[in-house]
Amino acid sequence: MGLLEGKVAIITGAGTGMGRSTAAQLAAEGASVVLVGRRGEVLDEVAAAITAEGGKAVTRAADICSKNDVDALVEWVGETLGPVDILVNNAGSASKVLNVRWISQEEWNDVLDVNLNAVYLLTQAVLPGMLARKTGTIITVSSLAAVNPNLLGGAAYGAAKAAVRNFMTYLHNTFRNEGLRAVTILPGETATPILDNRARPPRQEERETMVQPDDVARAIHLVATLPQRTVVQELVIAPTVQRDTSGDIEISRWTGAPAEEVPQP
Repeated sequence: MGLLEGKVAIITGAGTGMGRSTAAQLAAEGASVVLVGRRGEVLDEVAAAITAEGGKAVTRAADICSKNDVDALVEWVGETLGPVDILVNNAGSASKVLNVRWISQEEWNDVLDVNLNAVYLLTQAVLPGMLARKTGTIITVSSLAAVNPNLLGGAAYGAAKAAVRNFMTYLHNTFRNEGLRAVTILPGETATPILDNRARPPRQEERETMVQPDDVARAIHLVATLPQRTVVQELVIAPTVQRDTSGDIEISRWTGAPAEEVPQP
């Protein structure tokens, strides 16, 4: 019997990267995983791979920035599989314009919606059931950009990841004695598709030295499978070798700037 046999886990951003790896690992432990994302066909492919290995997976395309979608999602999960035991807030988004001097309000708000507001909506939806049962685990993938923000991740991304880390600490401090485990995962540079949005997307050989999606999934697996009596409040997972990102940061400084502001070589 797996360590999560009989548990129901919602995983956002489950179609690719860390979310896909997390879904596979939690399903292998016996959890019924609910794969949530924007692209139903991608989620269906992940679910098929999990069920082929003997796991239990269902999919739900949803806009996690919409309260109506989130509430409908959690209600559907309850009716289909049962109460939510584990929520993994993995979906993330970064801006293309990284310097706060140039980023538009629309792009800023989009990043905060996915990285922060969606976590609030999903948490608010699952929290009553978890508190009523006096058990539940909410795991949120933040970033080391929350601790050391810079132009690599950008102003909006760093601010959102810091805010969501603060929110998870709030949950930990407020509800731990009511059975809630609130966990923040803080990955360093990770080789996921979000890197393609960078001002200079890292080369393949650079990505190979980064944290891999499966590494973060193993960290999530660890904190999810520990006995209910134990909580890892925060877990940092970073590349062993720190690469020189100074050139990337300089390129990021001018992405989105008006032509007249960009220094000429």
